[in-house]
Amino acid sequence: MPLPAFDPLTGRLPAGEHHAEWEEVVDRFGWNKRRRQLIDGMAEALALLANAGCTRVWINGSFATAKEEPGDFDVVWEPDGVDLDQLDEIFFDFADGRRAQKDRFGGELLPNVVERLSGLVFAEFFQNERDSGFKGIVVIDPRRIE
Repeated sequence: MPLPAFDPLTGRLPAGEHHAEWEEVVDRFGWNKRRRQLIDGMAEALALLANAGCTRVWINGSFATAKEEPGDFDVVWEPDGVDLDQLDEIFFDFADGRRAQKDRFGGELLPNVVERLSGLVFAEFFQNERDSGFKGIVVIDPRRIE
């Protein structure tokens, strides 16, 4: 099933998890130079996650909206089954607002663990929106990126 249309009022995806293939993410969200830069960085990060055994990621943030020039992307990755010893240490560097991740990949990558203030895992936490309740999030298998 293709990704749903953006809400014309908010520019967000409808609430819920929307499963997609990588090619659909590239086609849907890569419509300008800035977005293609973010896609390239995200692809590099997702390849590293896949090589360590990651089978599921959630793509979020302004990248997963109709915003013309997103500042970055937010990705949450499933840690179950991931060989953490094989994973690049940058995935555990949360210093200075995850600056090293943003500098290298163009976005932030967090394991799907509990966000301490809300008590929700990040894949759920990122579907909550301050002003509108809930928003959609894109789910892909990083092993299927080509």
